[in-house]
Amino acid sequence: MSNPDVEAAGPARAATTGIKPPPGRYYAGGDGQHAAPVAPFYYGQEAERERQHHTWLVPVVVLANVAMFIVVMYYNDCPRNGRDADCLGGGFLRRFSFQPLKENPLFGPSSATLGKYGGLDRYKVVHGGQGWRLETSTWLHAGLIHLGANMISLIFVGVRLEQQFGFWKVGLVYLFSGLGGSVLSVLFIRNGVSVGASGALFGLLGAMLSELITNWTIYTNRLAAMANLIIIAAINLALGILPHVDNFAHIGGFLTGFLLGFVLLIQPRFGWLEQPFGGKTKSKYTACQIVLLIVALLLAIAGFAVGLLMVFRGVNGNDHCSWCHYLTCVPTSHWKCDN
Repeated sequence: MSNPDVEAAGPARAATTGIKPPPGRYYAGGDGQHAAPVAPFYYGQEAERERQHHTWLVPVVVLANVAMFIVVMYYNDCPRNGRDADCLGGGFLRRFSFQPLKENPLFGPSSATLGKYGGLDRYKVVHGGQGWRLETSTWLHAGLIHLGANMISLIFVGVRLEQQFGFWKVGLVYLFSGLGGSVLSVLFIRNGVSVGASGALFGLLGAMLSELITNWTIYTNRLAAMANLIIIAAINLALGILPHVDNFAHIGGFLTGFLLGFVLLIQPRFGWLEQPFGGKTKSKYTACQIVLLIVALLLAIAGFAVGLLMVFRGVNGNDHCSWCHYLTCVPTSHWKCDN
């Protein structure tokens, strides 16, 4: 005799994970409280899909970014390198005090300090042989507000992705997205110093979006996931019009992560069976998933190849887009834009 409460346990479990339960009826386990599907091979696949990886990469990245910000502020030393009276919080923060708000409204260091410790400087990258800045700039933040917004967003997005896909896939998306954002930034940022720490984060957002698209059939809370992406992206894009924050890194990182998500975050189609006796089954991935993977991989490779070639040839992206510089900084009566 069926028990409606027990039969509903499978769908209830899916509501908390966002992943559809396997088809079929559910029955109570030995303790009368746990439910399992009638078909063991269905349960094996779905349990594997719901298995969570240990999360350690995201906390390490958060700590590394916070530590880097503290180090940069230590060497910035506003009271010593500027006018002590103008430094924000100089009375109690001392050498960790912030630059005047008219110079940096995000409560952070000066442009000179950011440039000295790895900020993205087009001239030094293109003509100074300092290509390493394409990656080091992704670990810098323009200020305390920028750092806080990024780390909160990273925790919300990164933890979920690392639990589901593991540290190495998320790590690759993070690193390459930061690099992709820096490449686009160098093509448009001609003067001054910018930091693109948000580029790697936007790469995770892009990967989250493409993962949702390519694994569309296994999710039930698609609209909620889309809403989260839009809110986080909107906050960071709004910060991007302030000085020192690089929206070109946001855009480049998002596009890079979006492509890598199709390649690295693909999951087996819903209902895929692993029959123990080698029976003939449906393919593990849909044709659409395979096509998206191949196209995204080719576009990512081509994008990096062309982008890096343009960077080291000194191509100016503004020659092809006269208004694009407003995407990264909008001047006001309170601050100026280096570009």
